[in-house]
Amino acid sequence: MFSIAKCNRKLLEWLSIGFFVMTVIIYPALLTPEQSSSVPIVEVNTSIQTAKPLDVQPAIKFDIAQAAYASSGASKSEGKSKVINFFAMAMGALAGLVLFIYGVTRLSEGLEEIGTDRMKGFLSKCTTNRFAGVLTGAVATTVLESSSVTIIMVIAMVSAGVLTFVQSLGVVLGSNIGTAVGAQIISLDIKHYVPLLMFAGMLVLFVGKTKVQKNLGIILLGFGLMFYGLEAIDEAMKPFRNYQPFIDLMQTLGKNPLLGAVIGAIFTVIIQSSSATVAIVITLASSGLISLPAGVAIMLGAEVGTCADTLLATVGRGRSALRTGLFHFLFNLVSAILGIIFAPLLVQLVLAISGGAGVGRQVANAQIIFNLIGVVVVIIFLPTIARLLEKLVPDTSNDRILSPETVQPAR
Repeated sequence: MFSIAKCNRKLLEWLSIGFFVMTVIIYPALLTPEQSSSVPIVEVNTSIQTAKPLDVQPAIKFDIAQAAYASSGASKSEGKSKVINFFAMAMGALAGLVLFIYGVTRLSEGLEEIGTDRMKGFLSKCTTNRFAGVLTGAVATTVLESSSVTIIMVIAMVSAGVLTFVQSLGVVLGSNIGTAVGAQIISLDIKHYVPLLMFAGMLVLFVGKTKVQKNLGIILLGFGLMFYGLEAIDEAMKPFRNYQPFIDLMQTLGKNPLLGAVIGAIFTVIIQSSSATVAIVITLASSGLISLPAGVAIMLGAEVGTCADTLLATVGRGRSALRTGLFHFLFNLVSAILGIIFAPLLVQLVLAISGGAGVGRQVANAQIIFNLIGVVVVIIFLPTIARLLEKLVPDTSNDRILSPETVQPAR
């Protein structure tokens, strides 16, 4: 778990350096002299004016928040259409993404430092049966703010013999519910309170004397940076609201959930966090950039993409750990496939339950409904699934075999 976390931090450092170089060196070189100061946008009237040639409007400069717009005419005039400055939009979105990922990383690090040891004891004591395991996994993931961290920790505990393979299955199921709880938090409109949280985090970080206090400050700062990153991404992509090709793409993703799921899976593998993917989708959906069907499709793909970390964590470990990682992958893959098949029904169910909630909240509701249905269905057959996986991936003589007294049957 720690080696993967270190690799993630190293990757983030190199991405940040590359982004800085691109911003400082490449970006100014690509701008014209007139644009180099504040990325102004020039309006050119393309409509034919014969009766009143003096009505041609002068160039208008927008502020930096609207720098992604390159307009070829006033938005309300006939014969004029908006053209997007894709480079400016990409730079803003990348800046928000780096800030968001950094915030998530710091938040996860702070939570891990405070809660990892406690969670190990909590997991080992509260997984006496599959139902308790599901509840334990949901609580652990909600507290640690990462299903990957929870499952990788479980895989390590299974490999060390602290947990049995059967005990780990309920925790894996519960981790998906915990991720959905985190999505509900993201969907809340708390951005106005984020500066207070960050200020409090800064005070605790610099004034706090104990390690726990400093980690609490890191958690608050990471939480605030995460929301600021989401806001930056949302602001950068606002030009897409009226950009017809993007609107058509979102409609295509809604009509073709498989394509949306593939995009969601690939993006999740790249940033290595399904929670981050869903958080970005919720933010963009709240601004009207992503429709509910498209958001559901991307969310389904994120459920599969998050398995990449856990599968990597099983490398070099025993067969029990491999079975745990394989169960996580197969459960998410099969449930995502069924979700894609029944996506229209899922959307209708979410609309019926959510009432007049915004699209962002509807996407969050879709994730928790989808995961709850999957857990309820699978938990019934968990003992049978455990036996099948034990036959599919049997123990070898080189594995650490737990004594019969320590192995607990699924109940």
